[in-house]
Amino acid sequence: MNMAAGCCGTKKQKLNNSSSIPCNGTSVISNGIRNGMVAHPEMCFFCFDVLYCHLHSLEPPKTPDFCNDPYPLFVTWEIGKDRRLRGCIGTFNAINLHNGIREYAVTSAIKDSRFSPITREELTKLHVSVSILRHFEDGADYKDWEVGVHGIRIEFHNEKGSKRTATYLPEVATEQGWDQIQTIDSLLRKGGFKGHVTPDIRRNIKLTRYQSEKVSVGYQEYLNHWRSRRC
Repeated sequence: MNMAAGCCGTKKQKLNNSSSIPCNGTSVISNGIRNGMVAHPEMCFFCFDVLYCHLHSLEPPKTPDFCNDPYPLFVTWEIGKDRRLRGCIGTFNAINLHNGIREYAVTSAIKDSRFSPITREELTKLHVSVSILRHFEDGADYKDWEVGVHGIRIEFHNEKGSKRTATYLPEVATEQGWDQIQTIDSLLRKGGFKGHVTPDIRRNIKLTRYQSEKVSVGYQEYLNHWRSRRC
């Protein structure tokens, strides 16, 4: 399938009856996205556009229609029917969505040190999710958050006294079946803590909780959307 012209080489055609997508959801969007949402499936379609162009050494896609306000964000790639993690990178700094999603669509696909770079051959098996992070709050302690509601970011000192950070998005604990302590202990390991995790280690954690808006799209949905743009 050659998508170079439709996605990358020429100006994209809009869907019938479509318009620029507002950040605050002040109008009801035709696909049912509720008012107040920032995250939108168009962000996922754009991720596929960007990655396709990168993997095929094509010009990057044109500026998308979704809003360009600054937010922290993460892009997650998964592969196969069992949706195995293939890459996930983002930023806690508020970044304009057009450039931020363009950057992290590629960075998460090829620079996640836990995985080899995604290849062209894997493209048709991928799912992508965009998480827009909002409502950041300092936690009173390491238990001041709710599984399934909050993502958490922790700061701690490792065995050598170096400050480290690590985060899990809101869905991780639920997907893994973890309680709060299991999540915290896993996050310490993710952040590089190699010693014995004691109650004192947990109590000395500085925790920030946040919520996210997440949208996900599979390759087949992307392909259908791409075809509709050419009609």
